Amino acid sequence: MATDDVAVVMVPLPAQGHLNQFLHLSRVLVSCGLAVHYVGSATHNRQVRERAENSLGSAGGIYFHDLPLPHFSSPAPTYDAGVNFPGHLQPAFDAALHVFTPLADFLRSLAASSRRVVLIHDSSMTFTSVAGASLPNVESFCFHTISAISGFLYRCEGSGSPREKAIEHLKLPRVSNEGCITEEFKNFFHSQRNMFADGEGRLLNTCRAIEDLFIDLIAREPGWEGKKTFTIGPLHQTAASENRGVRHGCVEWLDQQPLGSVLYVSFGTTSTFSDEQVAELAAGLEASGRRFLWVLRAADRCDIFSEDAENKRLPPEFYARVEGRGMVVRGWAPQVEILSHPATGGFMSHCGWNSCIESFAAGVPILAWPMHSDQPRNALLVTHLLRVGFPARNWETRAELVPAEAVRDAVEQLMGEEGEEVKRRARELAAEVRQSTSEGGSSKADLDAFVAHIAR
Repeated sequence: MATDDVAVVMVPLPAQGHLNQFLHLSRVLVSCGLAVHYVGSATHNRQVRERAENSLGSAGGIYFHDLPLPHFSSPAPTYDAGVNFPGHLQPAFDAALHVFTPLADFLRSLAASSRRVVLIHDSSMTFTSVAGASLPNVESFCFHTISAISGFLYRCEGSGSPREKAIEHLKLPRVSNEGCITEEFKNFFHSQRNMFADGEGRLLNTCRAIEDLFIDLIAREPGWEGKKTFTIGPLHQTAASENRGVRHGCVEWLDQQPLGSVLYVSFGTTSTFSDEQVAELAAGLEASGRRFLWVLRAADRCDIFSEDAENKRLPPEFYARVEGRGMVVRGWAPQVEILSHPATGGFMSHCGWNSCIESFAAGVPILAWPMHSDQPRNALLVTHLLRVGFPARNWETRAELVPAEAVRDAVEQLMGEEGEEVKRRARELAAEVRQSTSEGGSSKADLDAFVAHIAR
């Protein structure tokens, strides 16, 4: 199977959760001998490379291409906009619409020197599929960076169509699309409907151990029948990584903690809390009496290298009171390493898809605190279907402050005796997830099939 004359071009949405998964996929394909070209703005390519250095090791072997895009503003995140979706990132999304012309030029140049060019575009950047549609040796795949259940339910409930009988027995609560995204992003997404070239198929960063039924359901969706669906996740587990020999201070702190005793608290790169909610969360963690590692940072701006939004402040007395059993990290933290550490026994999370699959693979149960986008439906997967966690905040009460007492009780539920059963199920799920990417596993088989297909 010759791969040296096949070029792969990655086009992610410029937000960390998407950039990260495209990087994992790039690393996997590079390890298979493919030439991978990662395109985007200079700012976001720099973000990918630097965060890779801080967590995964180098992004070596990947060709990064800074495409000329219009300047975009980088406003600070807000927490009182009515919808928790990171609308402050919209300038970067809008600028990304201008990637079409330079991308088309780049694809033409690659197509002239390659036997085949494979364009892998974000499911939120479908318009880019048209950029190489006129070239006979360019084919495209749509990469879904959200869960299968989230994509299925979002489209089902967004269209007003009845749910399929295949999921009636699950008795899933309905999650309204209201509050998940802003009107601006909805318009950004729907504006691409008329710019979508017929591609070869889609890639899913999940596995059958996690959401077997929903993988089959979305493969039958209108427009995708007869297309190839490759389920190749969790990609962070498959991606080759290297030991850089440098350990973050929080990992060294975890080394000093008892087995399974620490609750890891992190709400991703796009979530923003009010000062009042930060205070209640701090008080709840303190009142629980449990050990915790809390990543407390401002949400990413469009340009993470511009002036940071002010980090939420905690009083000095808080640090004094929790000294020895609590640690607060103010910047980037190596999440995969934290979750895989034997001292980590639970994860309070916004339920972004990266965080979910990283937690599933590590066997760490989740306290679900969804904020926006696909997160409410991912939380259903965690608490209702897989039963590897408990809700810390229900989506229906998203507009309400979560008081310290509720935080304390949720922490105790997961980290105490009541959490033993979900911890057991989380460990069992992790074994199945790890097997899926191993020789003989379903994700390994689909990855091999995908590489064979594009290198045919």
